[in-house]
Amino acid sequence: MSPPFDASSPLGADARVPPAAVPPAAVPPSAVAAATVRLRAAGCVFAEEEAALLAEAAASGGGDGLAALDRLVALRAAGHPLEHVVGWAEFAGLRIAVGPGVFVPRRRTEFLLALARDLLADAPGPVPAVVDLCCGSGAAAAALAASGRRAEVHAADIDPVAVGWARRNLAGAGEVHEGDLYAALPAALRGRVAVLVANVPYVPTADLPLLPTEARTHEPRVALDGGDDGLAVLRRVAAEAGEWLAPGGTLLVETTGRQADTAREVLAAAGLTPALHHDEERAATVLTGTRPA
Repeated sequence: MSPPFDASSPLGADARVPPAAVPPAAVPPSAVAAATVRLRAAGCVFAEEEAALLAEAAASGGGDGLAALDRLVALRAAGHPLEHVVGWAEFAGLRIAVGPGVFVPRRRTEFLLALARDLLADAPGPVPAVVDLCCGSGAAAAALAASGRRAEVHAADIDPVAVGWARRNLAGAGEVHEGDLYAALPAALRGRVAVLVANVPYVPTADLPLLPTEARTHEPRVALDGGDDGLAVLRRVAAEAGEWLAPGGTLLVETTGRQADTAREVLAAAGLTPALHHDEERAATVLTGTRPA
């Protein structure tokens, strides 16, 4: 039975595999074809596209492309997320660097990002402040930094592995802080944040065993486990959001259909004005909470 939420890999239910690359010269087509057969036998739905991406990654290493491809195919066939194997995930037109031990940005989160970009575009002031809490690899912060609107971009995560990847993805584009939610942020941001993205973990603890093996085995539990009802971290984020948001500033979080009503009550109880947004194409649900101006 499918879980009542979707926390799968980008190659799961919300998949959109990047276009297949042309096999590089260092990896002959026969090797790519053989890799496709191995991946298909391992249960990879997009075996042909994945084989081409693995061949691209193998050739980019500068060494023995065939040996590298064999190693990468073995990792993927063993169940490692494709994004961890090739070293990047496609998100909002960017290649976000990822690797073992970090949460892979989901394609459905591009809906949250689209809403955040619109808010950032309309934010008052010459350089509005943007924060990406529970940032993981820093994908949302990196995409907002690349949105074309000049902004002061900050990202934070409690996981030191995630912080390392976020610093790589935000090099020169924003500041990354390590710590527990708002405790990680510079005090000077208090009351100044125009857009607060918090892609909090929202899988109920009891439902973690229902996640795809890739997520359960290769992504950090802290990025997935939302407590008894999946809203434990959201409650903590909402409770202090009003202190950090600028007047008229907005908090954005992902949620699910079954959690939406309760999550909306959480934001309202924290003094924010909630609104629910849904994207059918991406099967994405986003809740926003705005601090009254």
